[in-house]
Amino acid sequence: MLLLFAVNNCYALSAQEQQFVTRMAERHQFDSAQLTRQLQKSKHRSSIIKAMTRPAEAMPWYKYRKIFLQPERIQAGKKFMRKHHKELKKAQQTYGVPPHIITAIIGVETFYGKNIGSYAVMDALKTLAFGYPKRAKFFRSELEEYLLLAREEELDPLIPKGSYAGAMGIPQFMPSSFREYAVDFDADGKRDLWNSPADVIGSVGNYFARHGWKPGQAVAYKLERRPPGLPLGNRRGQKPNVSISKISKSGASLPAKVRALEKAAILKYQQINREDYWLGLHNFYVITRYNHSNLYAMAVFQLAQAINQPSIQ
Repeated sequence: MLLLFAVNNCYALSAQEQQFVTRMAERHQFDSAQLTRQLQKSKHRSSIIKAMTRPAEAMPWYKYRKIFLQPERIQAGKKFMRKHHKELKKAQQTYGVPPHIITAIIGVETFYGKNIGSYAVMDALKTLAFGYPKRAKFFRSELEEYLLLAREEELDPLIPKGSYAGAMGIPQFMPSSFREYAVDFDADGKRDLWNSPADVIGSVGNYFARHGWKPGQAVAYKLERRPPGLPLGNRRGQKPNVSISKISKSGASLPAKVRALEKAAILKYQQINREDYWLGLHNFYVITRYNHSNLYAMAVFQLAQAINQPSIQ
């Protein structure tokens, strides 16, 4: 009896985890005993907490860019576009998002499905929901969304793998994004972001369309210098906030396709011996809805441009 109590006590849930189980049972009619066992089987991983404290987005641009603008990733992107041209064309027709933009997202996120993450999603979300106070509220919400997703898609929640933050599959959707934006683009009756390139492509296209992508509009424009007297955007997905007329009056030379727009964000990117300045247009801001970092959005934009260039024979 004493040994049995000790074993059970070792696996007892924390008070916060018990409250979570109770809420899931009351709000969503989960089986308390089954969910308790699932939480007991999932692991708290200190490596996840460490990874959260050193995101790549903390790098200067000249270092961050090197991660994604490599010949191997560019060539793999061209190959992905050739292989999945039908699905990419269908996504463009359906959602208005160009093939090279969808491809670049997939290339930046997981190297076109090569690196989808090695952490059990349940481990990642449990660790962050109950062991990372700084963002516990967000990750508890994502854990709730994940369990609902697993039930809806008939998945064993202990099996799927993803990133240290709980992002899943080839496009690295968080559970809430999966439930909201993933689509069954190959019409096989399930939304599979791990194994179906069509579902991945359609889901990324749908995500961008739902966040306001404007077909045919430019994404970003490099400036010769910083426009004097105008504010810089922040590092976390600055919405266009400076009128194009003010930018033009500052002396910046802008093409007609940019002058026709209403606003842009003035963004700074650190090179080794200088600072580059760009205009982040509306579609650039839409890219930051996938990841709020302006570094991330610029990497996607420049990788997309490189992928879309004709190959030299």
